[in-house]
Amino acid sequence: MIQLYQFAPTFGLPNASPFCMKLETYLRMAGLPYALPPFTMKGLQAAPKGKMPFIVDGKRTVADSSLIIDYLKETYGDPVDSWMNAEQRATALAWQRLLEEHFYWVGVYTRWIAPQGWTLTRPAFFSALSAPLSWIIPPLARRGMAKALHGQGMGRHSRDEVMALGCQDITALANFLGDKAFMLGEQPCSLDAVAYAFLANLLWVPVESALKQHAQKYPQLERYCQRMKSRYYA
Repeated sequence: MIQLYQFAPTFGLPNASPFCMKLETYLRMAGLPYALPPFTMKGLQAAPKGKMPFIVDGKRTVADSSLIIDYLKETYGDPVDSWMNAEQRATALAWQRLLEEHFYWVGVYTRWIAPQGWTLTRPAFFSALSAPLSWIIPPLARRGMAKALHGQGMGRHSRDEVMALGCQDITALANFLGDKAFMLGEQPCSLDAVAYAFLANLLWVPVESALKQHAQKYPQLERYCQRMKSRYYA
């Protein structure tokens, strides 16, 4: 059975990491059985690329949520995306890139840099640590995130600029979804695993921000998340 290594559930979600939640949602969409070993710092240190999630499938260890999904398709078939044509696949990839390569960094800023976000993020991710690690690791992790944000470019903007960029992403996503059941129509695809993970981690997490307030203006986003939850996490 596939062993899925990821962070522990947080904020009432399957995972507070959108990449972990994306992968677990895809596994459920594809109907692939999997097990969830308990999260440990030792497990994180064993991650091939130093990040969660990763899987162990027999003798194979695969890291990175997108590369894992590619591996799962090659190994077990493609029941989720096999219906899509070339144009639909191109559209799905473009939206995935927007969410994972741009919108993700807005979320990092909201949770790790903004004071109100960090107040909730610190206990959510590090409450299991005992002293002295609980004193050392959280500020180190936060500084690491700030450095990554600066290197990526999002961290060079003001708070208002970051929120404005994120709100543009949300508006585009809401307008594209419209009144469709799923991102590309009436049938779900792997893009829905991505979109659901990112939207639920915005709408259903108790971190208040201008970004969350903006997303709440689009009721189709809440309905979409409820639809995905009912279908795959009932």
